[in-house]
Amino acid sequence: MTTSPLVVGFDLDQTLYHTEPAIGATLRAVAAELGITFDVDRALTELGPPLDQLVGMQLDPDNTNAVVQRYREIYHIHGLPAAQLLPGARESLAAVRAAGGTSIVITGKNSRDATRHIEHNSLDVQHVIGWAWAQGKTDAMLEHGASIYIGDHPADIAAARAANAIALAVTTGTHGPDSFADADAILTSLTEFPDWLKTHLA
Repeated sequence: MTTSPLVVGFDLDQTLYHTEPAIGATLRAVAAELGITFDVDRALTELGPPLDQLVGMQLDPDNTNAVVQRYREIYHIHGLPAAQLLPGARESLAAVRAAGGTSIVITGKNSRDATRHIEHNSLDVQHVIGWAWAQGKTDAMLEHGASIYIGDHPADIAAARAANAIALAVTTGTHGPDSFADADAILTSLTEFPDWLKTHLA
């Protein structure tokens, strides 16, 4: 009998990285540069959706397009240095590798900046799939054969369920345990993931 290889998908923002300071710093720089009034603090409580959706919650289409374009031009300047690798992130990727598996990142962040984050800390990630949100995350899991997906947003759990993957929630984002009723397991941080994976594979 053959078994499928272990492929574990990770979200990026607020799952592998604490990117709230990075996103906040970049949005504030863009708003100041363009002279656009934008409630950054509010946006930081709504993290999860792709940038154009996040910005579009507050601005009209023209201003949304202007903010998104400039944000992506300068994110590497303001955002990359401000992002912090979350506790347990590197160890979780190592645990997947030790189990003979591969790790992929499936994120709503654009592919270029997502890849920059992975390369910045030389993380053991085999594939980075950007621009993925909701059905896009489900499609990516199915395409790459992910049997486990871990994220910090309820939409991550829904996407994993739709892909018939084990849905793991981590409460390092803006959502607490009560938001993850449909998750197969809830972790307070990625520091718990290596032991969870060991138990799961046993």
